[in-house]
Amino acid sequence: MDLLDAHLVPAVDGVAFGLLLFVVAAGLSLAFGTAGVLNLSHGMLYAIGAYTGAALSDGTWGGLVLGLAAGTAAACVAGAGLSAATAPLARRGHLAQALLTFGLALVGGDLLIQLFGADELPVRVPEALDSSVRLLGHRYPAYRLCFIVMAVLLAAFGTWVLTRTRMGAAVRAAADDPQMLATTGHSPRAVHTGVLAAAGALAGAAGVLGAPIIGPGPGTSENVLMLSLVVVVLGGLRSLWATLAAAVAVGEVQTLGVSLVPDLAPYLLFAAMAAVLVLRSRFAEPAAAHGPERPSPDPVARLRRHLAARLRRRPGGVATGSATAGDSAGSSALLRARNRREGTGYPPISLPFSLPRPRGAARRAAPLLVLLAVLAALPWVLDAYTLSLAGSALALGLLAVSVTVLTGYAGLPTLGQTAPFAVGAYATANLAQAGWTMGPVQIALSALAAALFSALTGPAVIRARGTTVLMITLAVGELTGAVVNRLKSVTGGADGLVGFPATQALWGGEGMFEESELYTYALVVAAVAVAVTLLVLRSPAGKLLTGTRGAEARMRASGHPVGRYLLVAHICAGALAGVGGSLMVTVQQYLSPADVGFEIAAFALLAAVIGGTTSVIGALMGAGLIVVTRDWVAGSWPGHGPLLLGVLFVAAVYLLPRGLAGLRGGSARSGPEPGLPRPGEQHPPAPDPTPAGKVSP
Repeated sequence: MDLLDAHLVPAVDGVAFGLLLFVVAAGLSLAFGTAGVLNLSHGMLYAIGAYTGAALSDGTWGGLVLGLAAGTAAACVAGAGLSAATAPLARRGHLAQALLTFGLALVGGDLLIQLFGADELPVRVPEALDSSVRLLGHRYPAYRLCFIVMAVLLAAFGTWVLTRTRMGAAVRAAADDPQMLATTGHSPRAVHTGVLAAAGALAGAAGVLGAPIIGPGPGTSENVLMLSLVVVVLGGLRSLWATLAAAVAVGEVQTLGVSLVPDLAPYLLFAAMAAVLVLRSRFAEPAAAHGPERPSPDPVARLRRHLAARLRRRPGGVATGSATAGDSAGSSALLRARNRREGTGYPPISLPFSLPRPRGAARRAAPLLVLLAVLAALPWVLDAYTLSLAGSALALGLLAVSVTVLTGYAGLPTLGQTAPFAVGAYATANLAQAGWTMGPVQIALSALAAALFSALTGPAVIRARGTTVLMITLAVGELTGAVVNRLKSVTGGADGLVGFPATQALWGGEGMFEESELYTYALVVAAVAVAVTLLVLRSPAGKLLTGTRGAEARMRASGHPVGRYLLVAHICAGALAGVGGSLMVTVQQYLSPADVGFEIAAFALLAAVIGGTTSVIGALMGAGLIVVTRDWVAGSWPGHGPLLLGVLFVAAVYLLPRGLAGLRGGSARSGPEPGLPRPGEQHPPAPDPTPAGKVSP
């Protein structure tokens, strides 16, 4: 009882905080579960309400009501605007939606700072609520008790609307069967807009009412978004009461957990999120999530019949030309059956895509050679500062290439590749502090550390598909960020690391301090890493990986160990990210948590999308474009870097549906991103943007 009495106030605080998260997460769950929109700008909608309510609050009931009405209306309009913005992406899946809404969040956050300032705004509540009441012998703020009551009433009202009204029936029908809803005379598009507007209104109202609890200021929208994602993952998408229970649990961890187990509290939330997602993915069938079409009950038999018919039509019974993914899977079964009869054993693993012809190798390598020549000439045309930015772009480019390997080739879209990137970066910084300043040694050990980290986290990732992969990798990235902030003896905590010895390019050489030396070193390392990556992707192993993404069910039916392929790809991509992290430390000569945070993960994913998700050169160019926008262009317009980056996000999603590689290939027809379902589809088509037998450089 003494323990309960000592922690009574934090426990009640946890309930109030959890109910605030519930109001926000209810809107996020509604947008994602019903409208099919992965809205990463939901925290910005909360910030709209919070800033509006704080600006109109004057300590009177009229000011509170006016702020509530204005903040709710503003966020409602913004939610309806999101519906219009995401409408052109309806057939492109959740990855495009995530990038678009993240870009809009950057733009909205910059505009809010310009309107209300960069400082946290004070919030004044009515005098009757700006007091404390006696609660079991303790003084407790009256406003928070009032908020608890309002949130419970809102949960009951929301559940009644969704389960007992015609409006709720239309919303549920729009999520389950929009075609059936259309036959009843209701417009699924109108319901979609109404759902996003209602989600925005919930977030805005939560912002106004929650401003005294989570005040409007820098970082508010990101914090609210992350916590809301945890609530949605833990509570699911089908029940408001489950979301309410998850929100209260999260609130208790954030308040009571800090009081009871302060050392573990920063890790509990995202660890629980990752655990729930992994457990859910264990009960899903991974083979159904990939593939350009739904597999038949017996795909091997169907393909065997199809191939046998083709062989009978050709002289000598031998197929000529390159095979498709399905033909290769069928021919593999035929060859194994024939070799059993002949006593020759199994043939080598057949490829689901034909290998490129050697005569096209020079043509495919030409863009890479041109890019290398341009990069090699930069020290003679750029000043020292711009050259240092180019070195940073190469480091981010390697991170983007690792994202390309996972997203474009393995079909595992990731928002957590900054985790192995951070492992490689901090490994290099600590090696330098310990006196290990040889560049090749730093690169090798950083890559090894990142590969080991990816080997440990890989089994939690490779089983899942689509949006679940995004959430699991996001949780892994956030857990890594929590470790970075807490493990001060290794990472320096929030202060980061600085002042370690400079890297030596070769044994017996001097430490590199000049920007030209650092850039040349980064260019050589990046060129070698990219060349090795391209060789692997163009090898039979790379073709197997592409086949896993494009026709997973057929690959499994042919006997291929798909899980092993994905795990190896995850480990190799992690090692590549570790090399990028090592380069970043060498070029910058300092390291902070912001260099390995969520924004960098989003930038890397955007760079891969700009490149075309299967183009290594495109990922490098996308990374360069992001660094130029963030650090060079924004330098001429101080304070507006997030706005410029947000515009870049939005423009890339709309104007480059297939990335830079799509521009080279002709018309940019849109399609769903690899590994991500279209909204409302359980088994999505995922067409391969690279023609069979080709790997984009």
